[in-house]
This record gives sequence, structure tokens and C-alpha cells, in this order.
Amino acid sequence: MVKYDTVLVRFGELSTKGKNRRDFIKQLDQNIRYILKDHSELKFERTHDRIYIHLHEEPLPEIEEKLKKVFGISSFSFTKKVETDIDKITETAFEIAQDVAKKTFKIQTKRHDKSYPMKSDDINRYVASHILKNSDYKVDVHQPELLIQIEVHKQSTYITSQKIHGAGGYPTGINGKCLLLLSGGIDSPVAAYEIMKRGIEVEAVHFASPPYTSQQAQQKVIDLATKVSIYQKKMKVHIVNFTDLQLAIYQNVPESYAITIMRRMMYRLAEKIAKKRGCLAIGTGESVGQVASQTLESMGCINQVISMPVLRPLVCQDKVEIIDLARKIDTYETSILPFEDCCTIFDPKNPVTKPLSEKCEQYEARFDYQPLLENCIDTMNTVEANYEKKEEDYL
Repeated sequence: MVKYDTVLVRFGELSTKGKNRRDFIKQLDQNIRYILKDHSELKFERTHDRIYIHLHEEPLPEIEEKLKKVFGISSFSFTKKVETDIDKITETAFEIAQDVAKKTFKIQTKRHDKSYPMKSDDINRYVASHILKNSDYKVDVHQPELLIQIEVHKQSTYITSQKIHGAGGYPTGINGKCLLLLSGGIDSPVAAYEIMKRGIEVEAVHFASPPYTSQQAQQKVIDLATKVSIYQKKMKVHIVNFTDLQLAIYQNVPESYAITIMRRMMYRLAEKIAKKRGCLAIGTGESVGQVASQTLESMGCINQVISMPVLRPLVCQDKVEIIDLARKIDTYETSILPFEDCCTIFDPKNPVTKPLSEKCEQYEARFDYQPLLENCIDTMNTVEANYEKKEEDYL
């Protein structure tokens, strides 16, 4: 059996980044090193178009699962590194062919070292001929059961028969930072994942309304943040005590407009926190038409109170698509735990779906909300969610 000794990491969208390419690759390299930091024997090598990880006996399954969670990786392969010599290349390719019970195969060579005397097609024919002569394999260049890939470099050649899909996107942290409104629902953790995939680091703000919302509801949010934190090392979660402000809204605003005014206050608070934290945008898990506050009219009315851009990565996805992604990133079962957040405990029966800005301003003028906003900021508590922590670390 062939013993793979190197991981070959390929970039995806990074190839389009022009002058910023070096920074993107450096960030990706740092993110890979961080997620694999417990594997002390690994050695890393970075070039302009690949990252190589030399395994030194480290376990392949653990490495594979961790690399699948690193944004910026298009694909990766466990490879055998050999001397750039046609006989050594052929020998290893033949060993790989013997390892699997397939009937058809294809050799695919990429020659990074153009000075090597054999061209890619010549290498393909030479290696394939040896396999044909010494086995029952047949060549199928269109739909082979076994694809053996050969990457020829000046000093070494890497040979593999597998290509594992990566997470894609950009390395998290390369495109700035965003403050996400994180509820305990299904949508916002998925939004966090999608925002991170675009290379944006995510911090979160959660609005709690004790004693109307429970400690379990708050812990649920931290658990969700912990689950998605693996895609960016860790995540800060800012817990805002929203009780006094929320009660003031319901005492001064008609029930039908309460959710709209509440969201406007949340956006005001989010913008204040975002600016303090160096975030360049606010993020939400909103999807058009899903609830009353997510109609286009509502979004426009709510957006008017801030000047910062709002990222809505789920805006055109339906609930089934969002749930499928929540299951994929392992947040769904936590999201459906029956602990209510501040948006659901005071849920009005007939919320307005086409709110008017003039009416919002009229209702907001009924009470002095600025001191309440400042108090929310002053009493805010911050927790660092980290996938490496155990639950008792948060107690």
C-alpha cells in the first residue's frame, strides 16, 4: 500500500486576486497552521500556487476533517512525494493503481517544471504503458474509475489518486471584520458561516432580555457561536441586556410597530458596537419575506437608522436551503432547542409588513431612548466562543 506523506493544498478564488495574491496566500497559510497546530510533526512549505504539508506520520483522517473547514482551500490531496525521475514516478503510480480495485484509469500530468525533458503527454503515455503491460487495467480518458494525478516540480514530484473538495471562498480575516446579529435561531449561524466564507472575520452581538429570556437561551447562542468559530479560530460574542429598552418600546409603541422599532434600536446598537470593534459592516440572517420584519419595505425602514452597510448572505435563500446548510455545519440541532430569544417572547399578533418611516419616527419620539441605548452599551458583556473550549469553561 502506498504511504502518502504530503498534503498538496490548492487555492481557488485566490488565483484571481492579482497584486493581493501574496497576502491572501499568507493568510491562508496562517489559518491552516492554526487549525493543525495540535499536530506538532507537520512541516509546511508555501509556493506561489500551492501549500505543501509534510505529514511525518500524523493521522490522515484528522488532517482531512480539519482542512475541510479552512476557507480559501479549493481542494487538497494526500500525495506521495518522489524524486523527479520518470522511473520513480512510474513505480509509484503503479503502486497506487494496485492499491484499488478498479478497471479503468487515466494518467493526468501537470508539469510545473518546464525544463523537465519529458512533456506532460509523454509522461502520461510512459506511465500508462507500464500500468497496461503489468495489470488488467484499461485506459478511459473520459470517465476513468481511477485518475492518477502527477505534479512535476524541479526537485520533487507529487503523485495522488484523490482530490478532496475544500471549503472554497477566501481565507477568513483577509477582507475585514463584520458584526453579526446572532439570535438563537437557524438563520444567523448559517449567515456567520457564509460571511466567513467571503474572507470576513465575524464578531457577534446577541440581545438578551432577562428575566424574559433564560440563561439557557444565552448559552444556546454561545454554543452556536462555538460551533461556527472553528472556521475562524474563535468568535467574540457581545451580550447586550435589552430588557429596559424593549419594555420601553412596548409601553410607547403600538403593537403592530413594536418589532420594527425594536429592530431599528438593535441596528443602532449594532452600529455603535461595530464602530468600537473596528467592524466594517453589520451582518444578519435575514431572508426576504420570511417574517414581517424581512419584507423589502421593512428592511428599508429599519436600515434608515444607520449608515453602515448590512450584509445579508441568506437574503435570497429559502428555508429548506438554509436548513440544509445548518445541518451541514452542525448548528441545526442546537438552533431548534426550545429556548426563546427576545424577538419571539414579545411576538405581536399582527406586525406591520409595510412600515412607514414617518410613523416610526413619530413613535420613537414618544420616549427618550438615547440613555437606554447608552446603558445597553455600558452594561454589555463579552464572551469569547472557541471550539477548543469545553462547556464548563464558559460557566
